Amino acid sequence: MQTRFYTPNVLLQEFINCIMVVHAEVETNSTAVICPYPPAPQNSLFFYINDCISVQKQGDTKFTMQPRSVVVGPMVTRVLLDINKSHKAVRVGFHPGGLHRFLGISMAEMIDEHYDATAVFGRDIEQVNTRLQEAKSFDEIKNVVEQFLLQKVSYIKPALPFDRAMLELMRVNGNIPIEQIASLACLSLRQFERVSKERIGLPPKFFARLIRFSKAYRMRENFPELSWTHIAYECGYFDQMHFIRDFKQFAGVAPSIIEKELEKTPVRLQAELRL
Repeated sequence: MQTRFYTPNVLLQEFINCIMVVHAEVETNSTAVICPYPPAPQNSLFFYINDCISVQKQGDTKFTMQPRSVVVGPMVTRVLLDINKSHKAVRVGFHPGGLHRFLGISMAEMIDEHYDATAVFGRDIEQVNTRLQEAKSFDEIKNVVEQFLLQKVSYIKPALPFDRAMLELMRVNGNIPIEQIASLACLSLRQFERVSKERIGLPPKFFARLIRFSKAYRMRENFPELSWTHIAYECGYFDQMHFIRDFKQFAGVAPSIIEKELEKTPVRLQAELRL
């Protein structure tokens, strides 16, 4: 799989972490290329350039085809993705609170939901999708997406101290007392909880757990030779009970099952993820 990360234009860096372009051509006799995709703490805007993907949510029995461009809100449960044989996509990764600032709506309304970006942005996105089909290189793809985002900068809601505090929570992988983060946000704990649900959709302690789990999962995708004990320690887990609890909560299964699933996965979609 080819992956390239771009630091966004300076005008976008306040609310967007990166623009990621990926391209994977999978050689398989199967008609489906199924990859597990547990939740990550970063909200995203996806563009699918070649094959569109299909998604199976937890509890569903069928896969649902996704549109060319999709807005993904806060994820708390894993999904399965059928990426097909030619997976070429762009992912815009938002800072905590960034998607709220971009859309102007409560993230609590978007938990485990994804939306056709055309329904959100109208013809602007249709034009972006067409131009992405015509782009000849990763750099051209990035430029098309970046130009679209720059057109929206004047509509972005202002940043709050909360947003900078949540960046700090991400930086330390969730391993900091929530009281300290609330203080950085210049909020009482009660105010901090309320603002957190509005801007990231989740309670701050739950979000910290998701950050920590995501690092552990991505380490496993990247370094399958590492022991679970080593990964747990590196991610700030100090007992096995909490480590297994988070995997069952967010990945739906225990770490040992994830290990077996990844052995069969042709493309590891979160191995290169940057938060």
